[in-house]
Amino acid sequence: MATFLYKLGRLSFRRRHFVALIWVALLTLAGVGAASAPAAGNSSFSIPGTEAQKAFDLLEQRFPGVSADGATARVVFKAPSGEKMTDPGNRATVQETVKELADGSEVARVTDPYQAKAVSKDGRIAYAQVSYRVSGMELEDSSRDALQDSAQDARKSGLTVEIGGDALQTVPHTGSSEIIGIAVAAVVLVITFGSLVAAGLPLLTALIGVGIGVSTITALASVLDLGSTTSTLAMMIGLAVGIDYALFVVSRYRAELAEGRDREEAAGRATGTAGSAVVFAGLTVVIALVGLSVVNIPMLTKMGVAAAGTVAIAVLIALTMIPALLGYAGRRVKPMGEKGKRFGRTPKKPERPNLGTRWASFVVRRPVAVLLLGVIGLGAAAVPASSLELGLPDDGSQPTSTTQRRAYDLLSEGFGPGFNGPLMVVVDAKDSDDPKAAFSAVGDEIKGLKDVVTVTPPAPNKAGDTATITVIPGSQPSSVTTENLVHGIRDAGTGIKADTDANVLVTGSTAMNIDVSEKLNDALIPYLVLVVGLAFLLLIVVFRSILVPLKAALGFLLSVMAALGAVVAVFQWGWLSGLMGVEQTGPVMSMMPIFMVGVVFGLAMDYEVFLVTRMREAYVHGEKPSQAIVTGFRHGARVVTAAAVIMMAVFAGFIGSSESMVKMIGFGLAIAVFFDAFIVRMAIVPAVLALLGRKAWWLPRWLDRALPNVDVEGEGLRSDSDRGDTDRELVRA
Repeated sequence: MATFLYKLGRLSFRRRHFVALIWVALLTLAGVGAASAPAAGNSSFSIPGTEAQKAFDLLEQRFPGVSADGATARVVFKAPSGEKMTDPGNRATVQETVKELADGSEVARVTDPYQAKAVSKDGRIAYAQVSYRVSGMELEDSSRDALQDSAQDARKSGLTVEIGGDALQTVPHTGSSEIIGIAVAAVVLVITFGSLVAAGLPLLTALIGVGIGVSTITALASVLDLGSTTSTLAMMIGLAVGIDYALFVVSRYRAELAEGRDREEAAGRATGTAGSAVVFAGLTVVIALVGLSVVNIPMLTKMGVAAAGTVAIAVLIALTMIPALLGYAGRRVKPMGEKGKRFGRTPKKPERPNLGTRWASFVVRRPVAVLLLGVIGLGAAAVPASSLELGLPDDGSQPTSTTQRRAYDLLSEGFGPGFNGPLMVVVDAKDSDDPKAAFSAVGDEIKGLKDVVTVTPPAPNKAGDTATITVIPGSQPSSVTTENLVHGIRDAGTGIKADTDANVLVTGSTAMNIDVSEKLNDALIPYLVLVVGLAFLLLIVVFRSILVPLKAALGFLLSVMAALGAVVAVFQWGWLSGLMGVEQTGPVMSMMPIFMVGVVFGLAMDYEVFLVTRMREAYVHGEKPSQAIVTGFRHGARVVTAAAVIMMAVFAGFIGSSESMVKMIGFGLAIAVFFDAFIVRMAIVPAVLALLGRKAWWLPRWLDRALPNVDVEGEGLRSDSDRGDTDRELVRA
């Protein structure tokens, strides 16, 4: 592989005009496609195989035209102090508002609070339910404006009016902190390279790669049903890895120049060595992201595949466009050791050990102490993960400044906490001899369960073979008590099935959230086995060792558990929540653990590959194991540190997002990179390698003969580097 990439690097350097033209054309094509495509909405949320999804599909069949996936809004009214919603003046205001709401072209129906008995017992709070024919992200702006205008008109009479539901759902924004993250990355690159030109190359190529990836996602959003969150996460991961991959190639290029090679040769060698590490690091990220498909949640699969595509683009750009841009930069990218002249600093003396060398030497001398300190520290950070509670966000997780959150609180105040998470029970009595009796039996059975506040009468369809029953729990949607009630209804349905031949299914957003959490929990172990297993085999090929990949996988588990602990501490316990902009604590998003496992594993293997391949290279070239560790840190520690800081800055920039999922993932990935890069890879890894010595690089002979030789260390370049016609050979190939 190193030889092929060496040829590719030299060809890209020499034919830079052609390479640059290709990438600019791709960016333009993707941009035009994105500009002409319809705006992305929320991806349709389906959970194949779950009871909640089966019930939802049954509703679509048996209740045609009801628009089960249509947007809803609850317009909540609260009377002024000393008044009631049943007072004539307030009643007239509400009925006028209901009339205005019903005039909307996309409105399917509006319930009158007084006819639907949607007035609280104390008479102070009432609500009108608005149902639309289209989903929240498909609503016209005029419909949202009409909804808000109606509420504003009602407020003029002195009523408190708030709007809940998904009708006001909009595309999330990430905030200005994303720009700050990129600015931090730029500063780190300038400090690392000491040159504006060298620092600008990784930023430029990362932005081009992300531009192509995100524009492609936007262009295909409507066709492939990609949600707005998909492009945000692809941007987050694409920026981070794009900058890092380019950073490693440029750094190696400068090191090759410092050894006296001409610029084309240096570009070829940098692509052949650092580029090989980029390929395998990118493969681990792609495996981790595409592996999310094993969960069988379409939205999560699409997010993973889209982000993996952006990572693949970042790898290709690092291998082709970086060498081409290095050709354009010429002498403005200086050899390593000359970066300080432009800023008035004198280069360090060659014999003076750098910080990476001094740190590696310390770890090699004190491996046991460093190992214990690192493991104990990460173990302490992981302790909160034992209290992990999973759930999906609703209006209760919105900031208190939003009308959705205020409507949520008003409904809880007037009707109880469970009113915000009603359960919809679907009774399929098509095979029953007496459907009406079956419907009544289900309602009576549910009334006898614990934590049930209200059970509405069965509402059958026109055919009379299916009915819906709404159940209001006594507890809030995300509570364990409500989860137990869902399971209780399903258990009761088993007995009803035996007696009446009617199937009882529970759906609704609350039941769907419970099913999602359980599905994700069940998929976590198979996902870990698949992703870690494939990456383990890949790393065996890269490092030609058994213990090094095993150590890499165990270190990753420490990182991800510590990161999950930090997420629980901030988003569930509320530690530093004000600093992070978390206004409402609660359960951690159900998708967070498995998504973090996938992304963090891929990123963790990035640093493992970049750092340890340098050690492997030194060991293969004859150095002792302990000296190879120091050599690896001398060449790689500074660059890996810069890459980690950049990645943390990019991820942390998304903490300012208005989308709670993006905010949580941004924080989780930023803290995970910190734990993995600075504690696991910079401390635990060299300590373990120092303790293992030559055993770290042991590989059974039969396996050594069976494995392909990918030559990540670039050993084959010693004989191929003198060939002047390598680019012509590549063209023929």
